[in-house]
Amino acid sequence: MTEKKVWFVTGAGRGMGVDIAKAALAAGHAVVATGRDPERVSAALGPHEDLLVVKLDVTSLEEAEGATRAAVDRFGRIDVLVNNAGNFYAGFFEEIRPEDFRAQVETTLFGPLNVTRAVLPVMRAQRSGLVVVISSTAGIMGGEFLTAYAASKFGVEGWIESLTPEVAPLASARCSSSPASSAPNCSRRSRRATPSPRSTTTPNAPSRPSLPGAA
Repeated sequence: MTEKKVWFVTGAGRGMGVDIAKAALAAGHAVVATGRDPERVSAALGPHEDLLVVKLDVTSLEEAEGATRAAVDRFGRIDVLVNNAGNFYAGFFEEIRPEDFRAQVETTLFGPLNVTRAVLPVMRAQRSGLVVVISSTAGIMGGEFLTAYAASKFGVEGWIESLTPEVAPLASARCSSSPASSAPNCSRRSRRATPSPRSTTTPNAPSRPSLPGAA
C-alpha cells in the first residue's frame, strides 16, 4: 500500500496541473490544489475529501505563505511540492513589452522561488520532502521568439541546481526539475543532452513518486 503523502500543486486549474492533482488523488494521496481562480480549480478537480483548494498567485510571497499555512492547518504537513504554475510570452525580444518580459520572469522564475521559500521551512521541520519544478528544453537551449521564456527557464535550471545541495542535509529532502520530454521524468537532465529546439512545451506529469495515470 502506498504511503499517503500531501501534495501541494500550483497552477492546478488547467492543463498538467489538473492531471498531476487528479493522479495524486487517485493514488490515495492528499492534495492542496492552488490557482489564481479557486473556483476554476474546484470545477476542474471536483469534490474530494482529501482535496483542499486554495487561492494562490505565485508572484505573491504573502499568498504563498498563506497557502502553506492553510495546507499545514488542514493536513499537518507537505511532502511533495510541484511548482507547475507558469505563463508564456513569445515574440522577438525587441517587440516584447518590458512589462510582459517582467511578467514572464515574475511568474515562471520568481513564482517557484516564492512558493518554495514558503514551503521549505515545513519540509525542514519534517526532515523530508520533495520539491519538483517544471522546466523545459527552453531552459537548456534558447531559440527564436523565446527570449523571455528561455530567460526564465534558464534561471529555474540554475536555481534548482544550486538549491539541491543546500537541502541535501534534510534527510530524504531533494529537489529536481523536469524538462520538456516525450517521456515523463522528474530527474534533472544533463545540459549536454541534445534537446529538440521545437520542444518548448512543458512535460506530462512527473514520474517520481510513481502515480498511476500520471502520464
